[in-house]
Parts: sequence; structure tokens; C-alpha cells
Amino acid sequence: MDRFQAMQVFTRVVDANSFTRAAEMLGLPRATVTTIIQSLEALLGVRLLNRTTRRLSLTPDGAAYYEHCARILGEVEETESSFREVARGPKGRLRIDVPSPIGRLVLIPRLCEFRARYPEVELVIGMGDRMVDLVREAVDCVIRVGDLQDSTLVARRIGTLKLITCATPDYLARYGVPDSLDDLERHVAVQYFSPRTGRNFDWDFVVDGQALPFKMNGSVSVNDMDAYIACALQGFGMIQPARFTVLPLLESGKLVEVLPQFSPSPMPMSVAYMQNRHLSPKVRAFVDWVAELFGACPLLGGVDQGAAECCYAGGAGYNTLRNEIAFQNVVEQTG
Repeated sequence: MDRFQAMQVFTRVVDANSFTRAAEMLGLPRATVTTIIQSLEALLGVRLLNRTTRRLSLTPDGAAYYEHCARILGEVEETESSFREVARGPKGRLRIDVPSPIGRLVLIPRLCEFRARYPEVELVIGMGDRMVDLVREAVDCVIRVGDLQDSTLVARRIGTLKLITCATPDYLARYGVPDSLDDLERHVAVQYFSPRTGRNFDWDFVVDGQALPFKMNGSVSVNDMDAYIACALQGFGMIQPARFTVLPLLESGKLVEVLPQFSPSPMPMSVAYMQNRHLSPKVRAFVDWVAELFGACPLLGGVDQGAAECCYAGGAGYNTLRNEIAFQNVVEQTG
């Protein structure tokens, strides 16, 4: 008996809930399907299916065997598919999830390059600061900032986010410019809370090479980076955003860096995907492309001088942010 064929026949009978329909789908005589299932039960020494003239159901042993068969057949199909895809190039639907600022300013402006390189990959892009569940939400890979807590993921380091402490000139005129960490006791901050736990993230400052956590007071909390920056521009307090997200605001003077001698700890940035012995070509293609894209961006490697246009996808994302700021200026002047 061909055991692999027997597993295929068995799973097809279960999925179709019928010997007759399974035989039609497999292109086999019904008698052959019946014989294969009987031989499989004899080989295993257990009954897999309860059969009556009107009803077909799995036994407990059959249910356990079905799960193993489905997993084995799925892995075989995935392995064969991956080699077929290598021959014809990456293809199919690829679902990714990225933080909003990275997606809007870095990734989206360069997607035409990915599309030109891999025209048969259909991208489905989710953007936000929420930690998605790759298995439950059927996401192929994610870009994440910070240390990964999920041990089931494979992570590839693609860069580093350099953070900055800043505030508006009007805020600093009201509260004063801090010269030391002790001065922060009289200041307030826009708080950023975790979508998962609802708790505000602590700030931190590097002092003598050591990162020191610091709790700030504040009356406004958000969990979106665009809202975080917008609240700072409205004077609700100081913020600690990624430097690349506020470069044009720093250049225009709408935000001012404070305490540069105690810069926050940089945060690692990774592209992550589920553990798999046979990584799908479309996922591998995206991971390699993202690593190449971020590797060419000095600002995301912790360098900022002369790197803005490079970081913002050849100037496209940089100009987008400049235009947003210019539009906001018009709104303020005409409002």
C-alpha cells in the first residue's frame, strides 16, 4: 500500500465527508477508495471512520490521525510549491504589517521599485502601531521596532531608530528649556501608551552610557505616532519620537531638540516572519528588499546629517512630509 496516497485519500474523504465525492475528486473508483481506507485501518490497527448508510464521522483516533496527515501533506505541498515558485519567481498574495510612519514615509514611496522587480506579488499592507498576531491574522511578515518578545518569530535586523527629545518653541517659552534631567520635574509630556497593555511607555535617557528609565507627567495619551507629533505641535508637552519622523519640523523650527546630551536609547528595527523550514519565495523577496532599502538609509542606522532625503525614499517621503507641513501652515494662517 502506498502510505502517502492513503493519507491523501483519507484526508479527502474526511474533507468531502463522502466516499463517493472523494472518489470523484481523486479520479478513482469508489471501490478503490473504500479498499484504501480499509487497508489503512488494518495497517494502523484502529478504526478511523464511523460509517453508516447516511452518516460519516471521525473516531477519536481518526481525528488525531487526520490532524497529523493534514500537517504532513501541507508541509509537502508547501515545499513543492516553494521550489516551483523559485523556478518561476515570487508570486501570490503577500500580507505585511508596518508602523505607520515607516510605511508612509519610507516604504510606500518606494513600492514601485518592489512592484517592478516582483510584478506577480500582490501586496496587502497594514499600517499601525498595534502588535498583530501573524498566525491569527494571516500576516506573512511585519516590520517591528524594539526588542521582539515573540519567540516563534524569525527576525532580521534591518536598522536602528534614533530617538530625539523635542518640544515646540511656545511650550519651551512657557515651561523653560531643561538643562538637566532634574529640570524635567516641572515639565509635562505627551504620553504614548501600548495598544496591547494600555500602559504608558516610560521615557529613557542615556547617561554615562547607561539607559535610565524616566516617568513623565502628562495629561494627554495617544497610541498613534502621527497623533503623538500633532499633540506636541499643539503644545501639550514634550515628546520622544523617532528623529526621522520630525526632521522637517526641526528644520522649520516648529520643534526644537532639548537635552541632546542625554539622547534616548536607539531602538532596533527588524523585519520578522514565522519560523518555517521552507521560507516562501515571496516572503524572502520582501525581506531581502526591505533590508536593502533600509540599509541604504543612513538615518535609520543612527546617522542624521545629510541623510534626510536618502532616508525618505529618495526624497519622495521627505517631500510628502514637507508638503504636509506646508499645508498645515496655510491652514493655520487662514484659520
